[in-house]
Amino acid sequence: MLTFQLSNVRFKHFLGGLSSVAITLLGLLALTFFIGRVMPIDPVLSVVGPDADNSTYEQVYQEMGLDKPLYMQYLYYLNDIAHGDFGNALLTGRPVIEDIARVFPATLELATIAIIFGIFIGIPLGVYAAVNKGRAVDHIIRVISLFGYSTPVFWVGMIGLIIFYAWLNVVGGSGRVDLAYDGFVDPVTGMLLIDSALAKDWDVFQSAIKHIILPAFILGLNAVSFITRMTRSFMLEQLSQEYILTAQVKGLPKHVVIWRHAFRNILVQLLTIITLSYGALLEGAVLIETVFAWPGFGQYLTSSLLLGDMNAVVASILLIGLIFISLNLLTDLLYQVFDPRTRK
Repeated sequence: MLTFQLSNVRFKHFLGGLSSVAITLLGLLALTFFIGRVMPIDPVLSVVGPDADNSTYEQVYQEMGLDKPLYMQYLYYLNDIAHGDFGNALLTGRPVIEDIARVFPATLELATIAIIFGIFIGIPLGVYAAVNKGRAVDHIIRVISLFGYSTPVFWVGMIGLIIFYAWLNVVGGSGRVDLAYDGFVDPVTGMLLIDSALAKDWDVFQSAIKHIILPAFILGLNAVSFITRMTRSFMLEQLSQEYILTAQVKGLPKHVVIWRHAFRNILVQLLTIITLSYGALLEGAVLIETVFAWPGFGQYLTSSLLLGDMNAVVASILLIGLIFISLNLLTDLLYQVFDPRTRK
């Protein structure tokens, strides 16, 4: 009976989360639509070009529904989106949803490798700094993390390309793979590392690794620094608690006190930090994709903005919003899994 009640509470909480997602997305959609309409960009001119005559301009103007009141345009737009139609992109002439489905896996792959760097470098550094608080190694880690957090990624990206690609030639250059291997593997997931592994084309896989390692590491620098600083802060708080002193008095080994007791109690807090960092990486890959000519979502959004393609821009902003909302909902659910106090 108790299990049923608990499951019922979780289900209601989950439904409440989904309702919040739907309401937030509707608000975000309305905001981006109306901002797009008041921006000083003529969507008709973007379609017909500056040399079109008046009759062509008027015809396209009416075909796009711009002669109707703004609220009618918004209702038509909602109806199109409800049917999965975000319009066509000016850049490619294809449906926006197809374009995003094509470019987003490249960014997802890049950001995923970057957050892996953030987790496997940032957490040990943060714990090590906290355990050695006040010592030289603590100061060095704090300075390095501050440097990584405050240094512009595009500048680090260019320096990294000069050193590791042009001088040392230990990483790949621009793009996702060497030109000789471009198009060798048919896209299945859109993530080249997975697709090349599925196709057992290890030459392409090796080339993809060489191309992604540098941009992913530089993109992940901010995440490494942020996770290091927050892990150190969380650990310092735990290491000052009485239960830690009690464990030390009992003679428990140091690594047991640190990892089994103190670290376990900061896992829930770290989940939030890692989740938000991952969302920021997905959104903030624009500069790295530009520096490394990475054909991903960030580069697509930048090109669409420069072209004034509001169909692509609105759909992209909605996707970013959906990512953040979904990650927050996922964090909320994980909280309930790892922290029984939040189930009440």
